[in-house]
Amino acid sequence: MTKQRIMVLYGGKADEHSISCISTAGMLNALDTKRFEPIPVGITKDGKWLVGGTDPRTFSLDDGTLPVVEAGADTREVVLDPALGSNGFFAREQDGSLTSLGTIDAVFPVLHGPYGEDGTVQGLLEMMGVPYVGCGVFASAACMDKHFTKVLLNAAGIATAPGITLDTRDFDAADGFAAQGETLISQVREAGLAYPLFVKPSRAGSSFGVTKVEHEDDAAELAAAVFEASHHDWKVLIEQGIDAREIECAVFAPKPGEQPRASWPGEIVLDRRDDGEDQFYDFDSKYMDAQASHVEVPAKLPAETLELVRSTAIKAFKAVDGAGLSRVDTFVTKDGSVMVNEINTMPGFTPISMYPKAWAATGLPYGELISQLIDGVLQH
Repeated sequence: MTKQRIMVLYGGKADEHSISCISTAGMLNALDTKRFEPIPVGITKDGKWLVGGTDPRTFSLDDGTLPVVEAGADTREVVLDPALGSNGFFAREQDGSLTSLGTIDAVFPVLHGPYGEDGTVQGLLEMMGVPYVGCGVFASAACMDKHFTKVLLNAAGIATAPGITLDTRDFDAADGFAAQGETLISQVREAGLAYPLFVKPSRAGSSFGVTKVEHEDDAAELAAAVFEASHHDWKVLIEQGIDAREIECAVFAPKPGEQPRASWPGEIVLDRRDDGEDQFYDFDSKYMDAQASHVEVPAKLPAETLELVRSTAIKAFKAVDGAGLSRVDTFVTKDGSVMVNEINTMPGFTPISMYPKAWAATGLPYGELISQLIDGVLQH
């Protein structure tokens, strides 16, 4: 049987570069190599596409360092010719000549964040006519921008956390936005937002730039949080903290036109709360501290609440025109109501990530999950 040749994109220009590398390690180590031949292509932080170099299957966080895609003696730059479609991928040799990477049957863009999960790579592959795993251009772009995600969900009748959106491009960075502090406080009051607040970049992921603001009417604290978020995006959200449990649901629709399925919802349990620490699920909790949290699937909730999360996740996935896969993150309040926090169109595939764990607990093992995602887009 001829193997299907799958280009796996990883790394990228976004803050989530290293997380993409770890996700790719997990994905490649679980890939059915009897059926698929992976062609790993790393994207450096400055946007160069490379083949060769460090085998991404060896990436890990075990030593506490974050892996990075870098050019080296064993790497070659990848050159694309969109007009050639699936045959339009080449490697540039040292003498400047181009060597074909062969026919690429499909692309699995294991890219998180801007320049990968936001519709840019998806648009490039659409122009080349190359099949790819995951959401299309619109859903990828809309879900990368938390502001527009909320607009779409609210239009579909799906509740989201109250909040406001800021354009920080005219703010004075010289004083860390301190001069805007009182104006920001006034905007929060006018919107009727209750504390604590969460300040976050509109178009970033993996909790980069997210700050919890707890002290009411503290202009300096709020301004500093907005300033921190602005390092990742000029568009910044200030959202009301929701007194609820954060429940995540994996949605799966590998074949175009098929009805999406939802996994059992899962919960990230923050173990350090037992130590009296004030903690939310930040970058370190997700990736760098194995003792900070653990995953529970299904979440310990009544059966009817779990089903409501599943149906809400599917409704949200359809509202943004999702395809392939997404992780829908929800808030479940004490009275059992559900609101959507955000939608991740290429959720983490690290060994401790919710998406593969949720499907494994629902009866779909990691390797089979990956195979079905690829099979769903292959042109047979």
